[in-house]
Amino acid sequence: MDRPARPVPTDVVGLAPVFTDPLWRTPVHLNPVEVELLRTEPLRRLHFVAHAGASTLTTLQSYSRLEHSLGVLALVAHFRPDDGLLRVAALLHDIGHLPLSHTAEGIGGLDHHAIGAQLLRADPVRPVLARHGIDAEDVAAVLDGRVPSPLTGRSGSDSGSGSGSGSGSGLLNLDHLDSYVRSGRAAGRLGLDPALVPARLDLHGSAVSTDRETAAALVALVRAEALLHTSWDNVGPVSVVRRLTARLLDTTALTPARLARMTDPELWSAFDSCAATRAESRRIRYEPHRLAVTVGPAPGDGPGWGFSLREIYSSAPLVDGERIEDSAPELAAELDALQSLPTDFHVRWT
Repeated sequence: MDRPARPVPTDVVGLAPVFTDPLWRTPVHLNPVEVELLRTEPLRRLHFVAHAGASTLTTLQSYSRLEHSLGVLALVAHFRPDDGLLRVAALLHDIGHLPLSHTAEGIGGLDHHAIGAQLLRADPVRPVLARHGIDAEDVAAVLDGRVPSPLTGRSGSDSGSGSGSGSGSGLLNLDHLDSYVRSGRAAGRLGLDPALVPARLDLHGSAVSTDRETAAALVALVRAEALLHTSWDNVGPVSVVRRLTARLLDTTALTPARLARMTDPELWSAFDSCAATRAESRRIRYEPHRLAVTVGPAPGDGPGWGFSLREIYSSAPLVDGERIEDSAPELAAELDALQSLPTDFHVRWT
């Protein structure tokens, strides 16, 4: 009767020796450094940050940054089970994300790549890595693309910053692969069994390669994600939360640095505590249907405000080891068409 209760296979604090990702259904035998990292504040905090940002208000994409990070770890563990450095990089690649993820990116000069790099080199992460013989600078080199990696999709010569941005090569990496498939499951548009996908994939250098049929399914997910980003469900709530965040910084003593380390619940609490944001914060949570979003810039003298997407994410898998432009030009054309999607919008309350 005194036996300890057992943790479930999806336990995210390292109590179970094997973590089984619910999307990929791949068992991951956690290394001691991974268990210790899962118990640090930067990783625990990601459990309270929505991967989909403010669109979690209007969709069922409610999974966390920690779930995504563990999913990327599961993929790395499948393809490179003995690459301890790459596994750690997968687990830590998103620790710099702001509350509601990309929603507040850029406000107050905040950049989640730069924040993540700082956290990697500071307590408590750096000492944990050092105890297990891992140099934080080696992890940083993987994450910022200086070292070729299928996590970022960068070849080492590509320019750019961090694993969260579009890969310098334009090729599908493991980070984005998890994002597209996990989002597809949450949206009910997953046309393939994710448990079968890893066996159909291969890594060619820093890029994901697959057969033509699986490539077509992945391209469909990339397209669906781009359509989600340009939809009312994303543009409306994201634009409102960005306005609220900027107003919060302008009217209170809250600093960008403190904002950056908040969780989603803490950000909503801050909105509710501020007279300048309280009413609209409640409105976006309980009356989002009153938002109207139209394509095009906001009129200079009319109601509402303008909103512009920072970028349309689009990355292509290799098909049988060849670039998609050469091996499946019809799929390449589908991805190219995403560049014609609107990125400027007019948002207003009705």
